[in-house]
Amino acid sequence: MDASLYRTVNRLAARTGWAHPLFIAYAKYGVVLFAALLLAGWWLARRRADVDGMASVIWGGAGALVALGVAQQIGHAVDRARPYAVMPAAHVLIARTSDFSFPSDHATAVGAVAAGLWLAHRRLGAIAAGLALVMAFARVYVGAHYPGDVAAGLLLGAAITVALQPVAARILRPLLGRLAQSPLRNLVVPRRA
Repeated sequence: MDASLYRTVNRLAARTGWAHPLFIAYAKYGVVLFAALLLAGWWLARRRADVDGMASVIWGGAGALVALGVAQQIGHAVDRARPYAVMPAAHVLIARTSDFSFPSDHATAVGAVAAGLWLAHRRLGAIAAGLALVMAFARVYVGAHYPGDVAAGLLLGAAITVALQPVAARILRPLLGRLAQSPLRNLVVPRRA
């Protein structure tokens, strides 16, 4: 079924050349947008002096790194070939790589960030989740992954961020509290007029 869905999206990509620049750019560089969303989440939490929100935003970024570490271990254990290695006639829009396909690193990272933002700000998290789904689709559209690779990545990133958030919050809250008492306090609390 995964290969069948991949072929369906691949046929769509072959017929929609007008969309190639957008999907190529997003599939390759869309993670930068998620960094901007983390900054926006930080800013919103800081404006409200919401220490829990700031901890969730920080953890969203850090959780992405932890999830990527876990994804690398899973990827090496599963060692699933990229779809274009199995289907040489596949329409591929980005440079081919020889690393594993499952799970998708891009989807893992954006799934983690979206979950961290959802924990901090429901609306911003919902926007990030929608953009994460677009990233997952884009990675399949450009021919880099099977749908199962990106679905697993999204779930893995989100699950790690949500599951470890209580531990991360216990570590981050006191650190943010100390930062609020330091000369760098403006990073944590808004300036008073």
